Amino acid sequence: RQFLTNMNRNCTVQPVGTFDSIFFHMLQKLINIYKFGAERRKRKMDIKKTIERKRILIVDDEQDVLDSLVELLDICRIDTARSFDEGKRLMEENDYDVAILDIMGVDGFNLLKIAHHRDIPALMLTAHALSEESLKQSAEEGASYYAPKDEIERIDLFVADIIEAREKKKNVWVKWFERLGSYYDSRFTGPNWREKDKAFWDKKLKEMTYL
Repeated sequence: RQFLTNMNRNCTVQPVGTFDSIFFHMLQKLINIYKFGAERRKRKMDIKKTIERKRILIVDDEQDVLDSLVELLDICRIDTARSFDEGKRLMEENDYDVAILDIMGVDGFNLLKIAHHRDIPALMLTAHALSEESLKQSAEEGASYYAPKDEIERIDLFVADIIEAREKKKNVWVKWFERLGSYYDSRFTGPNWREKDKAFWDKKLKEMTYL
């Protein structure tokens, strides 16, 4: 590792023959792999630092989804609920750094209203309700994020985005669009899906949510 680091910082390899050219390309590939791995490790460390010990509420009617999220967010302090009533009770009795809310199975939009009233950032996580309409409704009603269950493996990153934006008083929807814009391009009507509500999305991506 130290050799690759020093090579990357201090050396320029100039290929002069066939063997040197092969060696140069192999060495450059190793350096790139090392740099990618180092950057990935740093991102993981940053995410861990941001979300560790944060208090998270997860509301979903599917036990397997709850189990997956609990495992993926195991460094957080987590409460779970499988119904609207239980989710409502927990939000009214506790403070959370983030609430992760299903839409279809637990009346997620009404839970979102409660979260918004309690000043709890909400991440809407859905599969069956994935649509342009529910995305816009989530944004209109105060959600901080709207993620598909297809991307559940990145839930720690999404939660970190919300917490970091809140702490730094930044607009989390800008980061959301960077992370998931291309996903929604492929799922909706292509890269121009925002054009139907251009004024709304332009405003949403410019506003400072936590000021």
